Amino acid sequence: MTSVDKPTPGQAAASADQKAVTQAALFDAFGGIRGTLETMLPGLLFVMIYTVNKDVKMSAIAAGAVAVLLVIVRLLRRDTVKHAFSGVFGVAVGVAFALFTGTAKGFYLPGMIYGAGLGVAFTLSALVGFPLLGVVLGPVFKENLSWRTRNPGRKKAYTKASLAWGIIFLAKYAILFPLYWWGDATQLGWLLVALKLPPMVLAVYFTWVFLAKAPPPIDVFAEMEAEEEAERARKAAAAGAERHER
Repeated sequence: MTSVDKPTPGQAAASADQKAVTQAALFDAFGGIRGTLETMLPGLLFVMIYTVNKDVKMSAIAAGAVAVLLVIVRLLRRDTVKHAFSGVFGVAVGVAFALFTGTAKGFYLPGMIYGAGLGVAFTLSALVGFPLLGVVLGPVFKENLSWRTRNPGRKKAYTKASLAWGIIFLAKYAILFPLYWWGDATQLGWLLVALKLPPMVLAVYFTWVFLAKAPPPIDVFAEMEAEEEAERARKAAAAGAERHER
């Protein structure tokens, strides 16, 4: 690399800042380590109890109870509950399916359908040029949908990241659904627990790589505030000029 190609200290610092901001935003958007572990715990408890006693009802009720407990703990600590509420909703649907069908596989089916649907949605959104990840993360980065028309570099990054999410999710459920149809419920449960974290970590990692190399987001909120401030200054100047004429 020649001296011309080497980034200046300012450019290197800006790149490091961009990576740090991207990492922090992704942790906030996807719940971080704690949020991920909280989504794993109810399913882990379900499969542990079911492995021991094969009691679907007890396993389902225990999973639902711990999901509710996690939300209560967050409320008492005044932590953000958006990820906890989404988790408890998913567990509640799984519990309802398990109790209705009387099978352990019923607990897993709603989440599997939802995950496979997400894989399809991410993939299709990338292929049609409206990447779903940009819609999800745009507000987190305070850029909303400005990346679509004003920041082609970030649109490209969101497209790549959405495609990565789609491929990872589809690969995951291509493994799980055959086991759901023909395999043992206990084996399915443990495999679901084992595959809960690694695909998510891999997808988030690819997202970080693509976005960290992309141009910085356009802060549309700051732009709106600047426009409002300029409008207030214009009106104040006009009012002052009118008073002066009088």
